Amino acid sequence: MKFCATTLGCKVNQFETQAIEGILISRGHELARPGEGCDACIINTCAVTAESARKSRQAVRRMRKMEPGALVAVCGCYSQFEPAAIGQLGADLAGGSGNRMEFALAVEKMVSQRSTFAPSARERPANLTTVCGQGGVAPPVSEDVPPAFEDVPPVFEDISPGAGASRTRALLKIQDGCSNYCAYCIVPFIRGPARSLPVSRAAENARLLGERGFREIVVTGIEISSYGKDLDGAPSLPDAVREICAAAPNARIRLGSLDPAAVTGEFCLKLGEIPNLCDHFHLSLQSGCDDTLRRMGRKYGMGAVLGALESLRRLFPGCGITADLIAGFPGETDEEFAQTLRLIKAAGFSDMHIFPYSPRPGTRAADMPGQVEKSVKRERARIAAAVAEEMAHSFRLALVGKTVDVLFERKRGGYWTGHSGNYVEVAAKNGGARNSVCCVRITDVKDGLVRGLLVRG
Repeated sequence: MKFCATTLGCKVNQFETQAIEGILISRGHELARPGEGCDACIINTCAVTAESARKSRQAVRRMRKMEPGALVAVCGCYSQFEPAAIGQLGADLAGGSGNRMEFALAVEKMVSQRSTFAPSARERPANLTTVCGQGGVAPPVSEDVPPAFEDVPPVFEDISPGAGASRTRALLKIQDGCSNYCAYCIVPFIRGPARSLPVSRAAENARLLGERGFREIVVTGIEISSYGKDLDGAPSLPDAVREICAAAPNARIRLGSLDPAAVTGEFCLKLGEIPNLCDHFHLSLQSGCDDTLRRMGRKYGMGAVLGALESLRRLFPGCGITADLIAGFPGETDEEFAQTLRLIKAAGFSDMHIFPYSPRPGTRAADMPGQVEKSVKRERARIAAAVAEEMAHSFRLALVGKTVDVLFERKRGGYWTGHSGNYVEVAAKNGGARNSVCCVRITDVKDGLVRGLLVRG
C-alpha cells in the first residue's frame, strides 16, 4: 500500500501523524506524497478554532481531488468532534483523537478490502464499512457518516515516536488531554482530561530517538505543565525532563508550551540542573491583563507571568522566551488591550504568536457578551505583532558577537540554516552539515536574517 499523510494543528498532531506513519511503514507500506497515486490518504485534523476547523474541511476536499481513487481516512480533533461533517466531505474512514494503532490497522484493512471488491485498488466500491477490533471502529450510522472511532479513552495512549529520517528534530509526546477548561478552548471536550506517559516510558522513547541519531527532541503534549498529576507518586514535569535528558545525552531537549502558573522559582531551579536542556521557553500567555485572563478562565495573573520571566532569566541568562497572545477576546476594552501591550513590551519576548480571537462553537466564550468587531480584532493583532517584531529584532541584535549552538537543518541560498538553543534561526556560510550541532559566532542581522561564522577548533 502506498499512502500519504497531512497534518493540521499542533505538535501533538504532528507526533501522532508520525506515529501512524511509523506503524504503517513497519508493516511494509510505502510513504508517498499527495498526488503520487496513493492507495490511502490520511488527514490528521484540528478543531482548536473555527478557522482550524475550516482548514481541516478544506484539506479533506483538497485530498479527495488530488487522489480521487484513494481511500480517504481522517482522524484528529475535528473528525472526532464532527464525524458527520467528515462523512459529508467524502471521507471513507473517520478516526478520533485516540486509538492511533487501531486507526492505522483500519486504514490497512479497508485498502485491502477495496482491492478485493474492485479490479483495481484505485476504484472505490460503494458503502464499504469495517469493524476494527474491540473498542475500534463502529459501523456508520448512515451512508453519509463514515466508520468512526469511540470516544478517547481516559488513559494515555502509549505509541512509539515515528519521526522519519528526513527530519532533524524529533517530537516526543509525554502528555495528552487537558483539565483546565478555558472559556475559549474546545480541546478538553475532545481530548479528555489530562493524562501522562510514565517517566520510565518517556525516557525509553527518548533513548530510542537518541539512538536513531536525532540531535534535538521536542517534549510535547496538550498541556505538559500538568504532567504527572495522574501518575503514582505525582512526578513533576522537571522530573520527567531530567530522565529524558539523561536517556538521550547526545540530543538537546526542547520543551513545548508552558502554563505561566507552573513556571515557579522551584520549577526553574530544577530545570537549571539539566545540562542538555535548550534555553528556550514558550509561555501560553494569551493576554497581559488580569481582567481578560479571568474571563478566559486562566488560572494566573500578571504577577505569576512576571515572576516566571524573572526566574527563567535568572537561571537561563540570554534564554529565548516566546509567547502566545489572543487579541480581541470578548469584553476586551481599549484599556485592557493597552495593559496587554504594556506587559508584552516589559516582557521583551524573543518572538510571539499572535492571533485575533476566533469564536469556537461549543465554548463558553463563543456565547459571551461583548464580542469584539472583526476589524478591531485584526487591528489589535496588527499592533501587537508590530511590537513583537521590534522585540524579536532587538533580541537578535543582542546576539551579535556571541556564540551559540546551532542545529543545522537545511541549505538554502548558499547558507546552512538552523536553530540555536534559544530558538533563533541562524545562517552560516562557511560550513555546516545537516543534523550537526555547531558553534556559531553571530556576526550581523540583515533583513531579518541572523548570520554567523562557524567557530573552528
